[in-house]
Amino acid sequence: MIFSGGTIGLIVIIVLAFIVLSVFFTFFPITLWISALAAGVRISIFTLVGMRLRRVIPSRIVNPLIKAHKAGIKVAINQLESHYLAGGNVDRVVNALIAAHRANIELTFERAAAIDLAGRDVLEAVQMSVNPKVIETPFIAGVAMNGIEVKAKARITVRANIDRLVGGAGEETIVARVGEGIISTIGSSSSHERVLENPDLISQTVLAKGLDSGTAFEILSIDIADVDIGKNIGAELQTEQAEADKKIAQAKAEERRAMAVASEQEMKAKVVEMRSKVVEAEAEVPLAMAEALREGNIGVMDYMNYKNIQADTSMRDSISKVGGDKPSTGELKD
Repeated sequence: MIFSGGTIGLIVIIVLAFIVLSVFFTFFPITLWISALAAGVRISIFTLVGMRLRRVIPSRIVNPLIKAHKAGIKVAINQLESHYLAGGNVDRVVNALIAAHRANIELTFERAAAIDLAGRDVLEAVQMSVNPKVIETPFIAGVAMNGIEVKAKARITVRANIDRLVGGAGEETIVARVGEGIISTIGSSSSHERVLENPDLISQTVLAKGLDSGTAFEILSIDIADVDIGKNIGAELQTEQAEADKKIAQAKAEERRAMAVASEQEMKAKVVEMRSKVVEAEAEVPLAMAEALREGNIGVMDYMNYKNIQADTSMRDSISKVGGDKPSTGELKD
């Protein structure tokens, strides 16, 4: 197919017109402007063009503005745009303002924007103010004075405190404080039976401590959902202490036995030493007698008498050893 010069020119004009209209409607959101006018929101078309130039999506600003206007909430377009440029969620903030307005909760745009920029869900906070949230703790174990472990599970009913959402502690702090209060209450009880008889004593004591101070919530009630008995911690500690004392006593006894064995070996060594000294002394006797014979201090007869006495003594020792093995006559008669 061969196009004439006029046909080609017409096609080029149509394409250029399409491009121009696309660019025009991109920078001049006529449809959005008409929707705002139909909703009764006075906004200039040049304001929408300025949003495009500031890299702000006009629909992210105009639609929440229309929603707020229909709900009877006065919000300036500059406030919404500045919150969008700060990285906030404009639609969520407007929804939170509408929910607070319907529930007769005083909430300004500045407060809602600050809560949203702080990273908290402002809409969820408003909904929690209307419909309180229940936080369930895990089993928290405490030991009564009689040594019995008591485990308790609590349900905490909280309501969001909008004034403390910025800078206030979260749910983890509430659970930790309640757990600390439960452990303290169980530990101050005289026995585990008292806790089982009056579980509301735990909730009353914990609730009276004002655990919600400095948090983003207000504690409405603390209810004990379940109470259970755990281990006998006191008996286990006494058993472990007795076992430790036993090991210490065994170690000390082993130390004393080792010292006794060492002392016995030392005494045996001293006996051997003394015997060696006796043998050494006995070995000097013949030398002394020989010296006495040379010097004439004793005669030959004296030496012979000494040998006879020595032989007689040896004979008596032999007879006494043989007689000691046999029972005496008196013992046989008995």
